[in-house]
Amino acid sequence: MQRVCFLLKVRSDRADEYRERHGHVWAAMREALSAAGWHNYSLFLREDGLLVGYLETEDFDAARAAMDATDVNARWQAEMAGFFEELDGRAPDSAMLPLTEVFHLT
Repeated sequence: MQRVCFLLKVRSDRADEYRERHGHVWAAMREALSAAGWHNYSLFLREDGLLVGYLETEDFDAARAAMDATDVNARWQAEMAGFFEELDGRAPDSAMLPLTEVFHLT
């Protein structure tokens, strides 16, 4: 199982709304993530907008490609794009660049 961690930056003026939206993630989006192999997926948001994402999956590239193939993900990404800084025209899920794991205690 591959552990994936990534960082994004939520606009500080939209952090409260971002939290609210994630309290009500669409059932279809949750189902699509699970079907695409996203497990133990968590998002952590610091007060200054730093977003830390974590998930476990067999193959991150395949899991992202599976989500890219869904209509629900396209709709979700379009709605979420305005919440983030420094996307440079990319969808938020395209800007998720995995960090390199340097230590893991089992």
